[in-house]
Amino acid sequence: MTDIARRVTAEFFGTFWLTFGGCGAAVLAAAYPELGIGFLGVAFAFGLTVLSMAYAVGHISGGHFNPAVTLGLWAAGRCANKHVVPYIVAQVIGAVVGAAVLYAIASGKAGWVPGGFASNGYGALSPGGYTLGASFLTELLATFFFLFIILGATSKGAATGFAGIPIGLALTLIHLITIPVTNTSVNPARSTGPALFGGADYVGQLWLFWLAPIAGAIVAGVLARWLYNDGALVDTSVVEERR
Repeated sequence: MTDIARRVTAEFFGTFWLTFGGCGAAVLAAAYPELGIGFLGVAFAFGLTVLSMAYAVGHISGGHFNPAVTLGLWAAGRCANKHVVPYIVAQVIGAVVGAAVLYAIASGKAGWVPGGFASNGYGALSPGGYTLGASFLTELLATFFFLFIILGATSKGAATGFAGIPIGLALTLIHLITIPVTNTSVNPARSTGPALFGGADYVGQLWLFWLAPIAGAIVAGVLARWLYNDGALVDTSVVEERR
């Protein structure tokens, strides 16, 4: 198997697991009678998906599992040009397949109603009824700090081998803060998969959950070039190209 094939396969499975595990916790377990895990459980589920896959396949692809992360790392000089499009395609496909499998499982319960199917939304589709402006700012800021933490945790001088822990916990914290606002995206692929099953209204709002996370991620990537002095940033795909 070629290097790029291995990388996109890792990104597919990582994003599949993030979507199936995180959204699955919301759809199947968040409000389960008497034993529901609630917002706290869903937040930890998303964090654990990233943490577990970071160690499972992060050494193969870098463990992006998110188009915003890929573009943020690219803006920081941490992702080779040739990997950007293949990674994003694999991530979106992984999220869609993950959502499809989740739908197949959830619909196996008699009388089950999909509702929003863990989709992201603003205005009338926001869990707390937050406006478009508030939702955009939330996603922009949350993704900015998510990338800021990723870049710092994986920069030269950071503790080796432990990056998955602060990254997973950062995603957990982001969910604890933002679930009531947008149901938490910070990941265009994660938003796309469930929206296809949540209904046309959610699909119509997908633009925000692509634009805001990507904008926040790119700003963080550009800042990282200065803050971490660019040369201190290491990514195997870039290193391989420079040999």
